[in-house]
Amino acid sequence: MLDGMFSFVLLDTRDKSFIAARDAIGITPLYIGWGLDGSVWFASEMKALSDDCERFMSFLPGHIYSSKTGELRRWYNPPWYSEHIPSAPYDSLVLRKAFEKAVVKRLMTDVPFGVLLSGGLDSSLVASVASRYMKDSEAACQWGTQLHTFCIGLKGSPDLKAAREVADYLGTRHHEFYFTVQEGLDALEEVIYHIETYDVTTIRASTPMFLMSRKIKSLGVKMVLSGEGSDEIFGGYLYFHKAPNKEELHQETCSKIKALHLYDCLRANKSTSAWGVEARVPFLDKEFINVAMSIDPEWKMIRPDLGRIEKWILRNAFDDEHNPYLPKHILYRQKEQFSDGVGYSWIDGLKDHANQQVTDAMLANASFVYPENTPTTKEGYYYRTIFERFFPKNAARSTVPGGPSVACSTAKAVEWDAAWSNNLDPSGRAALGVHVAAYEETKEAKDDSSGYACPQKVQLEKNVVTV
Repeated sequence: MLDGMFSFVLLDTRDKSFIAARDAIGITPLYIGWGLDGSVWFASEMKALSDDCERFMSFLPGHIYSSKTGELRRWYNPPWYSEHIPSAPYDSLVLRKAFEKAVVKRLMTDVPFGVLLSGGLDSSLVASVASRYMKDSEAACQWGTQLHTFCIGLKGSPDLKAAREVADYLGTRHHEFYFTVQEGLDALEEVIYHIETYDVTTIRASTPMFLMSRKIKSLGVKMVLSGEGSDEIFGGYLYFHKAPNKEELHQETCSKIKALHLYDCLRANKSTSAWGVEARVPFLDKEFINVAMSIDPEWKMIRPDLGRIEKWILRNAFDDEHNPYLPKHILYRQKEQFSDGVGYSWIDGLKDHANQQVTDAMLANASFVYPENTPTTKEGYYYRTIFERFFPKNAARSTVPGGPSVACSTAKAVEWDAAWSNNLDPSGRAALGVHVAAYEETKEAKDDSSGYACPQKVQLEKNVVTV
């Protein structure tokens, strides 16, 4: 019956028994560990367990642990979890109302708050709905009716421009933060220490979010709404353009939601919590997920012949001619992953820096140094060395998922396009032939030992997707 985000341990003082539980999707972090003396440990950060526990792991989302049985049991059993293909018809009004309810529910607060606004569809919808309902919320009595919005990027980045436009349209009090590639590089060690992963795409996106959270906290803001989860639910990543059928698309969305606690939820929570800021994610509301995942996935298929781009059902639900939520071109803006949207030169700068730190010989011997989850690129190798310095135990490296990925896909979805296996990069621009600024490999730009096309030889191809 609990509805929200939580990780807790509840002790029964009568018999010293206890239960531990984590929310349905794993929005808040929780780890479980075991000591050599038979003790069981729980913590919201892995670093709290690494000294005292012989083994520890991420506590599974939607599960409960009882000291009486010594076992984990799944308490969260929604209809979509079995991955059976749903057949409910798409009703745009039902979807819209469910999302508005999810946002309003998260406006209950007694602290100063705002919205993380990248200018993309998801964060813009969160900001639009929040600003609409602000005046009727209890929070407005304390903090006023004008919503605060926050954005970060390299100067001239796509996100900054789009976010400013949305903020002006909604009339929010907008705060624009800038960072340089060097500032991002300088923060990498601190970021990896806090987010506790060596996953490439998570680190790429966590760094700007970490820098932004520090600035948000300095303004006295203690809670933010964020747009995580939408791409997993609606098949919003650009690689979904190549989904062969509705069955595989639905199974991929289910797999992505089940793994959120290892990726976007981990990033959103730990990047903000590092500075004492709480992130709330309306798209991951239990009721909203049930509504969105009960829709026949045929409606989520990307169909250029019918004018449907990625996340069309969500865009269409908020396409209100009489009382518009967002400007049309923002409502139908192409998906831009956060690590790309803050400025394309951020990722290119990371790769260049890693190339300077990691030699060809180091990468060639990576399978001997790191036999588990062996890094395949110099960037991945660089992050791994930092992670291992902070978390040297076997148990720590096993908490991080691995496997091939393109534009944030699961390993299974890489099979959707034969060309992707040669371009395994979690950036959205790796979705060749889909992203309007896709990586274009020139004839000379053979893959170097980093596993990516050489950055200095990569040019951006301005091929607009035919719709």
